[in-house]
Amino acid sequence: MKPYFIAACLILGFVLVVPAAIVVPFSNDGTAVATPPELEANVPEPQAPISPFSISVYRTSENEVETVPLEKYVVGVVASEMPANFELEALKAQALAARTYIVHYLLNPPDLNLPDGAQVTDTPMNQVYNDPQQLKEIWGADYDWKIAKIRKAVDETRGQIITYNGKPITVAFFSTSNGYTESADAYWQNALPYLQSVPSPWDRQSPKFASTETIPTAEVEAKLGVSLTEDGKIGEVLKTTPGHRVGEIKIDGTVFSGREVRETLNLRSTDFSMTRQGDEVIVRTKGWGHGVGMSQYGANGLAGEGKTYKQIVKYYYRGVSISDLKPYTAKLTAVK
Repeated sequence: MKPYFIAACLILGFVLVVPAAIVVPFSNDGTAVATPPELEANVPEPQAPISPFSISVYRTSENEVETVPLEKYVVGVVASEMPANFELEALKAQALAARTYIVHYLLNPPDLNLPDGAQVTDTPMNQVYNDPQQLKEIWGADYDWKIAKIRKAVDETRGQIITYNGKPITVAFFSTSNGYTESADAYWQNALPYLQSVPSPWDRQSPKFASTETIPTAEVEAKLGVSLTEDGKIGEVLKTTPGHRVGEIKIDGTVFSGREVRETLNLRSTDFSMTRQGDEVIVRTKGWGHGVGMSQYGANGLAGEGKTYKQIVKYYYRGVSISDLKPYTAKLTAVK
């Protein structure tokens, strides 16, 4: 073997294993945390993940379309959708959910009237996606250890998706439950066998589990088109859901679904109660989000008990399998 070829190989090998600098972190929600010992120093920058196809993402702030390789996209979604200081197995479950979401979405594209060439947005309309530069701005000095942890979670689930009866599932996830997840038919009137209500007691540890807020009485009346009595509890709950939330509620003679009230008044969840006190309505809620699918704080609680990402996924998505992405690669490569 020629000397210059050997030298080139040695240089290339050195470049691939140069360690990234690690600095003092803080969590996604702004809470200061200590740098995990295993990520304090000498963490090698991972090789760029191999992606079988790319996604055209509409970058809303720049008003342009960016082509992002699949695995890079998943990294950006997980980093944006779940706190990086969560357990690694919870982050891996989120990575699996994020990858499955985009695969199912591209195989069944809705008509969203996006700019030419765009397949998804970078907003909650699809999945929140931030690129490395945005994450550096959000995380500041914590960027190195956080992105290393997110990349590890994505890399260790690479090429895997969630399927039911051999097809990628419709993925749903949210922040915090009220102690139970919700069934898809109760919230979206779309029955899916793998999106059923299950207990999620770990969510009680979430800082978002219970909340109280006030809304001007006039605003509630205007938005719902009702007149409220002077004082006292508002509405009569007619039906509850499998997830122990408001299914139907009658207010001033009008029947609303829990989802209608939640979305009209921008409440945190459909587990709510309302009381009028003069010019204000006091709203108490449990949980944060629609409640369907995987609870992120629940996933973190399960991971804290030693459950793997596969066990977490199969708990929140009933009867599913963890499958290889390869059978769908050819079709996804052709999708544009």
